[in-house]
Amino acid sequence: MLVKKAELAAVAVKQHQYPQDELPEVAFAGRSNVGKSSLLNTLTNRKNLARVSGTPGKTRTINFFQINDAFRIVDLPGYGYAKLSKSATADWGNMMESYLANRENLRCVIQLVDIRHQPTAQDVQMYQWLQHYGLDGVVVATKADKISRNQLRAQMNLIRKTLGMSQDDIVLPISSLKKTGYEDLWSVIEQIISDEEEEEIEEE
Repeated sequence: MLVKKAELAAVAVKQHQYPQDELPEVAFAGRSNVGKSSLLNTLTNRKNLARVSGTPGKTRTINFFQINDAFRIVDLPGYGYAKLSKSATADWGNMMESYLANRENLRCVIQLVDIRHQPTAQDVQMYQWLQHYGLDGVVVATKADKISRNQLRAQMNLIRKTLGMSQDDIVLPISSLKKTGYEDLWSVIEQIISDEEEEEIEEE
């Protein structure tokens, strides 16, 4: 996809702060140090669309980025940062559940995991959460440049097994450093959006 326009549309904590229209949304979720901001910047070909923080867990808002005035990419706050207080963790959970459970614009959540490691218990919990809301099925394995080609397939199989993914679910290895895997990711995003548009036409 050629991204001609990418801009921050809203920063939200509560539902009333979400954009008030019907544009479809594809959200991204992952641990605080998984490389989500770098991925979003590379995906949109922008250097600073999503701010890369030196302090994991610093971003505690839902950020809505409007793409080509056609749909939105939504940057969900990272999870799994140990230094967060219990109250901050509870706030994160309430914010996430409110968005996942109630946002009609949301079509899918793409979960990011670090390809070098087995998904953590929190990664598994997040994937099960997405399954509960029918938003699962696509996982991006970041930092693919950090392992060899021989390790790649084994790690992808480990991710599938640990998260309990089906054979129809998608795992995409991506490297922000080498900018590989992004065409495949855009194809998945475009398919998600086009499938939803077809369903809406059939309902009419």
